Amino acid sequence: MTLAFTKMHGLGNDFIVLDGRETLISLTVDMIRKLCDRHFGIGCDQLVLLSRPTLEGADIGVRFFNPDGSEAGACGNASRCVAMFVGGSPTLQTSVGLLPTQQTGDLVTVNMGMALLDWQEIPLAIPCDTRHLPLHGAAACSMGNPHATLFGDIGRAETMGADLEQDPLFPERANIGFAQVLSPTHLRLRVWERGAGLTLACGSGACAAVVNAARRGLVERACKVTMDGGDLHIVWQDDGTVLMTGPAVTVFTGTLNAS
Repeated sequence: MTLAFTKMHGLGNDFIVLDGRETLISLTVDMIRKLCDRHFGIGCDQLVLLSRPTLEGADIGVRFFNPDGSEAGACGNASRCVAMFVGGSPTLQTSVGLLPTQQTGDLVTVNMGMALLDWQEIPLAIPCDTRHLPLHGAAACSMGNPHATLFGDIGRAETMGADLEQDPLFPERANIGFAQVLSPTHLRLRVWERGAGLTLACGSGACAAVVNAARRGLVERACKVTMDGGDLHIVWQDDGTVLMTGPAVTVFTGTLNAS
């Protein structure tokens, strides 16, 4: 099977985008793993598969796959890339709902939907206060996928991320953010992503970090988040939804033989 692809990134968080709107693309877990492999494939943090939408109000269907072949519910940086790929300000149909976008020049704003705060919605394995988990003092929420944020030393990302991702507290595993409060409107963040490892940036992780920090009274609801790959601007709105604004870049296009 010959596939046309586009390589894109948002703050260094990179993606393979496959457009299946006109021709159905069927991928096995093994194919996804090979395509995402940086030595034997194209290489990426996630593979993004586009399709025709099936819900009213949606302009394009989107699925997100991790390098290990598992599927993610949402990805903020990839959502910005999809909006830039399609053009205009499309509404994305994802497995966790519709995500409206707004493109302004080189920047894209995505409404990432509601931040889910109840332990069952994240989900966690046991009932607990999601502002203060019984796990290194972390806070947790869901941004379409489970996130836990630890505050303090961001250097712990390399040494603790892999184990915390698979902690029994998270029945579906979790993305683990390590955040440092620089000011009431500025966070420094590194994220160990579920199924991908440490990445240069994580859009949904930035949203979760601001929500979790604001719930603790550490930052305001509008905040800049600086990651290894650059800055995102996050606003946790009064209605509970989260806006994420940042760049999206096309790196190159090509074709490949997938089997």
